[in-house]
Amino acid sequence: MLGKTFEPAAIEAKWYPEWEKSGAFRCDPKSGKTPYTIMMPPPNVTGSLHMGHALTFTLQDVLIRYHRMKGYDVLWQPGTDHAGIATQMVVERQLEAQQVTRHDLGREKFVEKIWEWKAESGGTIINQLRRLGASADWERERFTMDEGLSKAVRKVFVRLFKEGLIYRDKRLVNWDPRLLTAISDLEVEPREVKGKLWHFRYMLADGSGRSITVATTRPETMLGDTAVAVHPEDERFKDLVGQMVELPLVGRKIPIIADEYSDPEKGTGAVKITPAHDFNDFEVGKRHNLEMINVLDREARMNENAPEAYRGLERYKAREKIVADIEALGLLEKIEDHPHTVPHGDRSGVAIEPWLTDQWFCDAATLAKPALEAVETGKTEFVPKQWEKTYYEWMRNIQPWCVSRQLWWGHQIPAWYGPDGAYFVEETEEEAQEAATKHYGKPVDLTRDPDVLDTWFSSALWPFSTLGWPDETPELKRYYPGDVLVTGLDIIFFWVARMMMAGIHFEKDIPFRTVYIHALVRDERGQKMSKSKGNVIDPLDLIDRFGADALRFTLTAQAGQGRDIKLAESRVEGYRNFATKLWNAARYCEMNGAQAIEGFDPAKAKQRVNRWIAGEVVRTAKKISQAFETYRFNDAAGAAYQFIWGSFCDWYLEFTKPILLGEDEAAKAETRAMTGWALDQILLMLHPMMPYITEELWNALAEKRGGLLISASFPELPDSLIDPEADAEMEWLVRLISDIRSVRSDMNVPPAAKAPLQVKGASAATQARFEAHNDIILRMARLSGVETVDETARGAVQIVLDEATLALPLAELIDVSAEKQRLTKEIDKVEAEIRKIAAKLANENFVTKAPPEVVEENQERKADAEATRDKLSAALQRLAAV
Repeated sequence: MLGKTFEPAAIEAKWYPEWEKSGAFRCDPKSGKTPYTIMMPPPNVTGSLHMGHALTFTLQDVLIRYHRMKGYDVLWQPGTDHAGIATQMVVERQLEAQQVTRHDLGREKFVEKIWEWKAESGGTIINQLRRLGASADWERERFTMDEGLSKAVRKVFVRLFKEGLIYRDKRLVNWDPRLLTAISDLEVEPREVKGKLWHFRYMLADGSGRSITVATTRPETMLGDTAVAVHPEDERFKDLVGQMVELPLVGRKIPIIADEYSDPEKGTGAVKITPAHDFNDFEVGKRHNLEMINVLDREARMNENAPEAYRGLERYKAREKIVADIEALGLLEKIEDHPHTVPHGDRSGVAIEPWLTDQWFCDAATLAKPALEAVETGKTEFVPKQWEKTYYEWMRNIQPWCVSRQLWWGHQIPAWYGPDGAYFVEETEEEAQEAATKHYGKPVDLTRDPDVLDTWFSSALWPFSTLGWPDETPELKRYYPGDVLVTGLDIIFFWVARMMMAGIHFEKDIPFRTVYIHALVRDERGQKMSKSKGNVIDPLDLIDRFGADALRFTLTAQAGQGRDIKLAESRVEGYRNFATKLWNAARYCEMNGAQAIEGFDPAKAKQRVNRWIAGEVVRTAKKISQAFETYRFNDAAGAAYQFIWGSFCDWYLEFTKPILLGEDEAAKAETRAMTGWALDQILLMLHPMMPYITEELWNALAEKRGGLLISASFPELPDSLIDPEADAEMEWLVRLISDIRSVRSDMNVPPAAKAPLQVKGASAATQARFEAHNDIILRMARLSGVETVDETARGAVQIVLDEATLALPLAELIDVSAEKQRLTKEIDKVEAEIRKIAAKLANENFVTKAPPEVVEENQERKADAEATRDKLSAALQRLAAV
């Protein structure tokens, strides 16, 4: 017997271990079923479940559970990422608390400490995914630093190097002077700062006394200037191009060059060029073959290339001194306030330096060509399609990929250096030693490159390394390429593109056929969640309060393609109520003996209401199935919600009460069986989205099931179960009762008051329907009676339903005058609100300066207010006849 209330926590704790124990999550490489593969984007081993995780893993689990029920051999490959910087920082912070640094321990001991931390705390996010209901094949869980994946990483690096696609070069990188490593663009966040724009005069070297003024936000880098650039068509400077200026404080003579990078409208129109400290300047420097002078060290202090007076100074102290010294020379023209964005390390919080350094690079442009072609020719498709443009833009403008990081935690680069700096790239030290001996003609001491690889390097191999590559395993043959990758828009370039490049290069095939890009989860006002705003919503808190099913269904219902999710706690609470509604409906069925009967054939139903619900089940199953197949998750949830709450609970169960309370035993038996059958189909259809409650009800509502719901088949029902006549009649009944209820609500009729219904112009078929469903109509529409009339009473509110005119005489049930006044007052109030919002939206300043989510919120409020006004106006118009 089902309990009175739905208790999510108890049900979740009960069923997850049962699913795992049953082996339902396992793939079966030896089965004859069609494989279906999703590669789980590996969350950081340091991670804790956030709302973005909750969304992406819910959608993946929905697809996995659906395809499992459709009879596929499903592999959802799980695992975690070693997360180089993030993990190293976690362990370093723990050591700091003990007044110990990683340098005190040394590399080997420090890495051991990280492995110890991983063993103790690294499984947190995996356990949290279990709470969400994720049905991944946990027995196949991988880690990007496990031995198998490490072997794959070494092989890929060596092969790319030997193919000339990995090389060592001196280039600019994003350098974090606190973490002392290069970092990727994804680990850089732009921050708005209230800076200054300093205008310096550089004197021409010809002794003429003329000067050219440059503007800079970074005076400390001017010590490394190697040119001044002006636009080739800027008339102000045409006679200066080719001349030399003397660099203040340094005395170095540098040329004035013409380059389109200089914007005549910006600053003074002349820009200082520091190729070693600015990405744009680096490109200018390459075009003009300029010297690249690095004036900062790894800790962002002035180095030996700076004049002696500045050496060793921290960059901002050097800035102060340089500005003061320039001013003392009379070369400071002016200083302006200048708000601008400065890139900061997302973990260290310090300003990033574009820094010229020796690093390992990957020739991404060459690898990108086949990956670009795969999307252009439709081998891999993006959903929504708009994201293909983003992919094309990145891939067509791809730069060399810096793959080395100056960390201790990660895949150490398989390169060894000889005594003269020559390097040997091999999979093992023994192979490197052999190559070095051959090169030098004798054995020599080798030193391994201390750098590790960018975390994204190993992540790029995830779709095939997890399946056993470089070995030719049965799993690799069966589950590669995957069917769909579900991920967020922020890592299309960092992860999706790189998996495409690696997969095609090493496996000669795309890694996945479809890339589904989901939107961001924002707060209920549409603002991005952040700790500083205090609007972060914790998914685990929502699971604790409302249950995993409610959170999963909320995220599924709001996952419209290309539309960010505005997550309000009230929505999660609303879908918890939906789960409770289903629970109560199941209890009602149980109490009335309505359960699935083995061998029941819905096609043999005689009662019209039963034939109608059978057809509704067929239609809903098809809608949900089609929506899942096309990644329209919100449509699947919407179809399930409307059918379960509306058609089944609010209508079918109410329509069939008179049958269950009646004397016709055959009709009662058929209705009980149909109700039980329909409820079973509901549990099957809803399971991918709300697995816990459906599994509990599935097992509680029948004595014998022959297996768990997770392993049951998704409904595939024939269209022959749809009865057009039954549909027409029952839908008429639904419309009739809904229209009468709507009028009663609009007219503020007291709930207990019963009005007579007058029917004019009804056909014989409609009159027959009124007679057949008289008791239901009176009960559910709260009517005192139904009478056929030639003329409706004066002062009655009219409803047109198909060919018939219906009238509700309400004059005696409501105070018409007071009601008109109430409605008029409400309309005036709403119209005032509309005018206020419209004025705001008509203000160009507001529309251009307000955050987009605030503008959108106001547009939505205006649309809602207009809909309310129209509804109130229609009600007032109806009252005019009373």
